[in-house]
Amino acid sequence: MASPTALISETQAWKDLKGHVEDINKTHLRDLMSDAHRCESMMLEFEGLLLDYSRQRATVETMDKLLNLAKAAHLSEKISRMFNGEHINSTENRSVLHVALRAPKDAVIKADGKNVVPEVWNVLDKIKDFSEKIRSGSWVGATGKPLKDVIAIGIGGSFLGPLFVHTALQTDPEAAECAKGRQLRFLANIDPVDVARNINGLNPETTLVVVVSKTFTTAETMLNARTLRNWITTALGAPAVAKHMVAVSTNLALVEKFGIDPNNAFAFWDWVGGRYSVCSAVGVLPLSLQYGFSVVEKFLKGASSIDQHFQSTPFEKNIPVLLGLLSVWNVSFLGYPARVSMESNGKGVSIDGLPLPFETGEIDFGEPGTNGQHSFYQLIHQGRVIPCDFIGTVKSQQPVYLEGEVVSNHDELMSNFFAQPDALAYGKTPEQLQKENVSENLIPHKTFSGNRPSLSLLLPELSAYNVGQLLAIYEHRVAVQGFVWGINSFDQWGVELGKVLATQVRKQLHSSRTQGAAPEGFNYSTTTLLKRYLETSPEPKM
Repeated sequence: MASPTALISETQAWKDLKGHVEDINKTHLRDLMSDAHRCESMMLEFEGLLLDYSRQRATVETMDKLLNLAKAAHLSEKISRMFNGEHINSTENRSVLHVALRAPKDAVIKADGKNVVPEVWNVLDKIKDFSEKIRSGSWVGATGKPLKDVIAIGIGGSFLGPLFVHTALQTDPEAAECAKGRQLRFLANIDPVDVARNINGLNPETTLVVVVSKTFTTAETMLNARTLRNWITTALGAPAVAKHMVAVSTNLALVEKFGIDPNNAFAFWDWVGGRYSVCSAVGVLPLSLQYGFSVVEKFLKGASSIDQHFQSTPFEKNIPVLLGLLSVWNVSFLGYPARVSMESNGKGVSIDGLPLPFETGEIDFGEPGTNGQHSFYQLIHQGRVIPCDFIGTVKSQQPVYLEGEVVSNHDELMSNFFAQPDALAYGKTPEQLQKENVSENLIPHKTFSGNRPSLSLLLPELSAYNVGQLLAIYEHRVAVQGFVWGINSFDQWGVELGKVLATQVRKQLHSSRTQGAAPEGFNYSTTTLLKRYLETSPEPKM
């Protein structure tokens, strides 16, 4: 292997791709899309899931060069090291084993020489037992009423992943049937407005709160937890906490000190990165409380199917690998900084601490269905070039067909799924507009340059199983990008500085409120803003 200090940009494979950009710049997607053999080679299927990346600004030669880059980056070895439990998160000296969270019971996945799969299933079995008690009404609240509403408190990966799955399952017929009469809400933001929205319409007597914090020290999460504890105890008394609050944490001492029975704490492990934790108790517990463990287990099986595909499939037919390589191509070679579509890979140094001479990561954003057409589609069609992922389903979760309509509602939605990628790829020329007798003064405004890359992912349906597959595809895509770029996709030091500075401000606000101390130790701008805030904001009850 290359020396540990070598950057991927120093390899011949990288330089070949740099040189290849000039060839690609001479092409247009209109011409590339006319090559049926090329298009056929850029489609692949796995378990009914169809990936079409023919609208990427890439040729068969581009893909060969990207596969050579994967070899130069030792991608195969890095994937094996991840699945083997090696400490590939070197800055935190940890394994990266979210794949173990959805592994079959008989699988063997080791961290530090120990098979962790039995531990995972111990927690899953505990979640299954607990969620069934809550859902059946055999576990009741302090006043004897069943707990039908759940608020999950957590931030970052303790919130985004579970919310994604919840949003996807809400209208799935099987999941919706299992969730009848129940509510699941997520509280992440420290803003008290979010607290008010979460408890609005809920009764403490019928509410269970799940506090998700590995260390039980996360500032935002714990303040929100104390706020909801106060909401419960004000209504029901202090002993009610043991019946109305549970924890997902590894710090049993602080869990008990908070007032939660340690027996009602659900574990996860250091080898689970926060943003990869939805398949742990972080997501499985609140989702099982809402939908039942059997539905969530299908989600886990879907993710596991992609794990096995990612680990064993040759790269030229490997969906996460191809998606990751194409993202590297778009970001580091074609210079596209954003993608309409989990995680930011934005790092400025390699895993060995060397400054990177190339761009990594993307700004990811997106919208469901046709919402984007009325917000950012103007930008992606005629403004900046932003590669897009279009994700659609063959079967709707909630099909509707109105008599007299030309097509069903889902057909109308999918018409846009099929049309928009072509519109981005082909565009519209001034010559075409002239033939349509468009006024000369409007031609510049109605011209579309095209040549804008996208890819399409067509799922059979959006069942719990398919949601698991989709999540795992994007998780592994991120890993592939990081492995190729030679960065650490599994730490998050970038979020720490703001937290440290916020601690200083918090101390200042406390001393100003309680002792009248004037703000000091800040720059002129922050000092001025703090003074205005302290002068005009209402005095809290201390």
